[in-house]
Amino acid sequence: MSKLSLLDLGFFIAESAASPKHVGGLLIFKRPPKAPAAFVKNLYRAYLAATDVKPPFNRIIQFSMNALPHWQATDAIDMNQHVFYHVLPKGQADRKSVYDFVSKLHTPMLDRSRPLWEVHVIDGLPEGLFAIYHKMHHAYADGVTMSRWTAEGFSTSPTDMELTPVWTLKHGGYGTRRAKANNELLQLTWKEVTGNTRRFLGIGRLAAMLFLESIKLTKNAIALPFVSSAKTPLTGQVTSGRQFASAGVSMERVNAIRTRTRSTLNHIALTCLDGALRNYLKDQGVELRRPITIQMPVNLRKEGEKTAGNKIGIIQVELSPPTDDPYIRLRNIGYSLRNVRTMVDSVAPEAIESYTIITGLVAQIAEMLKLSNQMPPMGNTLVSNVPGPKEHLYIKGARMEEMHPISTLPPSNLLNITLFSYAGDLFFGLIATDELPNLERLADYVTQAFAELESSVRDTHA
Repeated sequence: MSKLSLLDLGFFIAESAASPKHVGGLLIFKRPPKAPAAFVKNLYRAYLAATDVKPPFNRIIQFSMNALPHWQATDAIDMNQHVFYHVLPKGQADRKSVYDFVSKLHTPMLDRSRPLWEVHVIDGLPEGLFAIYHKMHHAYADGVTMSRWTAEGFSTSPTDMELTPVWTLKHGGYGTRRAKANNELLQLTWKEVTGNTRRFLGIGRLAAMLFLESIKLTKNAIALPFVSSAKTPLTGQVTSGRQFASAGVSMERVNAIRTRTRSTLNHIALTCLDGALRNYLKDQGVELRRPITIQMPVNLRKEGEKTAGNKIGIIQVELSPPTDDPYIRLRNIGYSLRNVRTMVDSVAPEAIESYTIITGLVAQIAEMLKLSNQMPPMGNTLVSNVPGPKEHLYIKGARMEEMHPISTLPPSNLLNITLFSYAGDLFFGLIATDELPNLERLADYVTQAFAELESSVRDTHA
């Protein structure tokens, strides 16, 4: 039996049919040279035969009246309920059709009566391609951990024919720990005391920062939640039905801008998203006079820490005031992110975690009461950045060409954006409700905004 953290439990409390709390990924592969016609079907069969399921993939969530919610291991796992095979119809295997199909797979909740994960092998793509879509409940792990686990399930060599599905591997944070009972109790007690002390002091410091920001004595220390009065198509009551789109740019082009401007990947990506979102909103008849506010997850783990579960905080960040100059937008966002980073580093992680729980609870109550259309949202959208493998991965000689992140939607946000870097490319994964119009247009605006930033930087530094 394994207990849940408050953040992990929160994903179950917040979950509904309209707002499931799993995350996923779309992986695009190129068949190996001279692969047989049944290569993808054989891969699916090999997955079905991989029945040695390790934690957390063998764990079921347990709720009862006489015990706290906890994970319970099970040996009764039917692989046919977790691994699936699909063949896309001829003429319906273009990129948009694949995205639409995966959106339908991503829409329903995972069945809580069994371990909370699925893998879908998708055959029938053109040009020798096939895909794997996987989904996993967010209470199992945060995005950074899931990315690491995913990479561990593939090979780094095209000649490695061994199959090591992610659910058959041991993962950090889920192993058995043998220690003397009295020593373990002492460690846990000390951790609880010191953690609560840091939490209390950190919350006081964070509250002071928010107060100074609210009375305009500081600027961009941290953006205030629930202050946006502008109604946009990006926010409101989350409904069922999902759509997915993606944009990508090469890391070589990103790094060229980083070198010229001494910026980070986050600075550049958020600059592109700021411009893209403004163009998209303009199409919908909305022109914001204030900066767009995003919710941004921050990793609260110490360097090298590989524990399981979720250890993240979510804070609000203002992007750039309205401007038509992409270079000025880049500088404004860089200034804002540096101030936020300073704030996060000055506050105990426990305080950021508590702030995330409190603000998230307020937003979740509004969503449960169906008040999200009346109440100001925490921000205009959520944007996270998950680093992926730097080199290509393989499965039985098939090279993974693309990795697209597919996240969940927070309360009152109809759009969630995940940045994911893989093998020399940066992907922007856009997941939204069906109510958001023309999501593909927003993806096009991301690549357009990047080209505009590239041109502006080139002209400025010519």
